[in-house]
This record gives sequence, C-alpha cells and structure tokens, in this order.
Amino acid sequence: MGEHTVKILIAGAGATGGAFGTRLFEAGRDVTFFVREARAQTMRANGLRFVAPGEDRTNHIPVLTAAELATANGSSSTSFDLVIVAVKANGLESIIDDIRPAVGEDTLIIPFLNGMAQIERLVEEFPGQVLGGLVKIVGTIMDGAVHQMTDLAVMTIGDLNGTGVPDSIAQALDVPGFKLQILDNITDALWEKWIFIAAAGVVTCLFRAPVGAIMAAGGHAHIVRIVDELEAVAAAGGHPVSAKAREMTLSMLTAEGSSFTSSLYRDVTSGLPSETEHILGHLARTAADLSVATPLLDLTLVQLRAGESLRQS
Repeated sequence: MGEHTVKILIAGAGATGGAFGTRLFEAGRDVTFFVREARAQTMRANGLRFVAPGEDRTNHIPVLTAAELATANGSSSTSFDLVIVAVKANGLESIIDDIRPAVGEDTLIIPFLNGMAQIERLVEEFPGQVLGGLVKIVGTIMDGAVHQMTDLAVMTIGDLNGTGVPDSIAQALDVPGFKLQILDNITDALWEKWIFIAAAGVVTCLFRAPVGAIMAAGGHAHIVRIVDELEAVAAAGGHPVSAKAREMTLSMLTAEGSSFTSSLYRDVTSGLPSETEHILGHLARTAADLSVATPLLDLTLVQLRAGESLRQS
C-alpha cells in the first residue's frame, strides 16, 4: 500500500460500526461511513452522536451512499485501502454488491459479523483480500445515536492465510478507545465465537427463556448436551474449542438466576429479522458436510423456521 494515509470505508453506522468508526475518526484516521440514503441524510444534517460511559459528543464524519459510490466509480474518491463491513447478516448480500466500486486490487476487507458464512462469501467474491475479524462491544442505537453501554471494546483481526496483517492496517486501527488484538490463529477465534453464539441461540430459543429460568426448570444437562453437540462440529472442522472458551460458555449458559438471553432470542421474540440462517442454518449445513449429528440444533431450526413462516404468512 505504500507510505500513505490509510483510507477506511466503514459499511454500517450501527452500534459496532458507529462506535469503532467514531474512535478511528477522533484519532485522526481517514474514515468514511457507507450507509443507506436515509441514514446519510440524518448524519449529514445532525452528525453522529456517540455516547459511552462518561462520554457524550457528536462528530460530523463523511458519508457515502451506494448511489454516490456507484456514480463516482473510477474516481480517486472511491479508492479505499480498507473496507470494514459492520452490518447485520441480512444486509451482507446487498453490501457485497454495493461496495464493489470501493474495492480496488489492493483493498483489504474486514467483516465484523458473527459466524463464518460472511468469510466464505467475501472470500468467494474478493479472493485474497479478506482478513478475519471479530469485535467485543456492548452497544445499541437509540434515537439514531450510538450508545456503547460498557467500557468493553476490543477489535481482533488476523490474516486468514498466514501472510500476516499489513503494518499499515495494524497501525491505522491501533487507536485510543479500544483494544486492538492481532492473532495468527484468527480462524480458530472466529470458530470459537461462532460456537458460543450458536450455543446461546440454541439454548435460549429452544427453551424460549433466559438462562436462569431454564436452569430452574432442570435444564442443566440439556444445556451441556447442546454445547457438546456444537463443539463437536468445530472439532470435526479442525478448529476445536479451547478449554478456556468452553468454560466461559458453560459459565454463562448455566448461571443460576441469570437473565441472559441471546441476541437471536431477542430478535425472534421481538418479531425482528434474525440471524437464524446465518448462524444456525450455516452451522447445521457445515455439520452435515462433516457428518456430525446435531439433533438439538436441527430441532431448534425447525422451531425457528416454522415460527418465521407463520410470522410472514
């Protein structure tokens, strides 16, 4: 990429993209948000408000829409060194098409979605240009503002092919306000997060309750069976879950009195679009390809798909 300012395009100004994008912008990085037309109008008029523990301010950060990016195709304004994809899974396919004008031969792409399906799709469309990435942050959007609910903010990235993350990208992403981690084994980390999110989704969606209520109803053994079942898929895929990650998963999913529910459960019970297929459907297909039986995962998918069919009818 040479010795020049790294131009960063962030697809999505939600809780994840908005929080990390704000930190990068405030550190003097060359940041542009890629958002839908309505969001662009609001951000241009009012800026992007960012609220975190002890912090509350508004920044006016450059934005682009799909139409503007397509119209400017071929100009210098469309040449980005790094594209961060921070959208929900149901927006992935449209984003892939929309960001094409921003992706040059040397552009790198980091998706911050849950699961592994986004990695496969982006590698298919942009071979050799995709890095692995995941984030830890507790955030939401309220009245258009990005709210970071706790001090936790970690960005983890890594090369998928063993060639390493370019120094220019690592330096550009190393800013105050969040911790940057660079892993050699990013694929293992992606699998571990996928298995945790899937296990949390299966447990809370199958039993339709928070963890504490499931435990009180005698669910401990069933929760362990779910975790065992899903971890067997990771092991068969060559990315076994570490003992530390397993301990963390079981601790969270078997905590007495816990009000914890998965984001998948919250979306489904609220009638919102969910990541059912992206997280659980893809894992079930992967398990089938690996000849690993996943009866509890499959049962959960039947329930969720049936419910979605009724919701849409």
